[in-house]
Amino acid sequence: MSGIGPRHSPLCVLATLTVLALSLGTAPTLAQPLIDPFVLDTHDTSGEFAFVRLQYENLYADGFRSGTWRTDFPSADANFLRGVSRLTNVRVMSEPIVLRFDDDEIFDYPFLYALEMGRNGGPFFSPAERENMREYLLRGGFLLIDDFWGTRQWDNFHRAFAEAFPDRPIIELPPDHEIFRSYYDIDGPQMIPVIGNPDNYPEQDVDRATNHAILDDAGRVMVLINWNSDMGDGWEHTFDPSYPTRFANLAYQLGINYLIYSLTH
Repeated sequence: MSGIGPRHSPLCVLATLTVLALSLGTAPTLAQPLIDPFVLDTHDTSGEFAFVRLQYENLYADGFRSGTWRTDFPSADANFLRGVSRLTNVRVMSEPIVLRFDDDEIFDYPFLYALEMGRNGGPFFSPAERENMREYLLRGGFLLIDDFWGTRQWDNFHRAFAEAFPDRPIIELPPDHEIFRSYYDIDGPQMIPVIGNPDNYPEQDVDRATNHAILDDAGRVMVLINWNSDMGDGWEHTFDPSYPTRFANLAYQLGINYLIYSLTH
C-alpha cells in the first residue's frame, strides 16, 4: 500500500489511486439502499485504500464507551469500506484500522477518520500528537471529522485544533466547493441524523449542517469538519429497517466524495 511518503520527504502523490478515482466514470444515482447485505463483496488484502479511524483522548472522561472515538465502531467503518468497494473502482482493505496521531504508521495512510470530537471537553492531544498531526496534514494527509453537534461541542473541538494550528483559520466551505462534486453531485453539506431521529430534527442549538475546513498553503482541504451531521450512523445502520434509506444513501455519497477528493488533491 502506498502512503504519503517517507517521513520528512516531499509530498508524494498517490498516482495509482488518482488514476482509479479519475476512471470511476459517472456516479450512480440510487433510490434503493447502496449496499446489499446479502451480496458478499470482494476485498483486496493489498488494496490501495484502508479506512483508518483516529483514536484520541478526551479532555476529561465520563466512561463513555471507553472513549468517544469508539462511537459506531467497527460497523460504520466496515460498511463504508464495503460501500467504496461496491460503488467505485478503488480497491479496499477489508478491515478497518485504528491508529493514534503519535503513531508513525499514520504516514502509511492518506485518509484518517475521527468523530465525536466535541464531547467530554473535546480531544486532548499531546505535544507529540500535535507535531505528528501537523506534519501528516501539511505533507498531504487528509482528516475527516464527523458527528459533533451544536455550539458547545464546536467550542470544545475548536480549542483543540486552535492549539494544533494556531496559524491557520477554520473556514466554512461554500456549497459549490469542488469537494461536493468530486464523484456525486451533492448540493452542499447535508444533515444526516442519528438513528432514532427519522424526521431529522436538529440535535442541539444549530438547525443546519455545515462543512468547515483547514487548508494548506495551496488551498487544499486537509481537515474537513462535518458539523451537525452524522455520516457514521448512516454507515453503521445501513441494514436497519428503522433507519431511512435516503439518509443512508446520502451518508455514502458524501463519504465517497470526501474520499475521492482526498485521493486526488
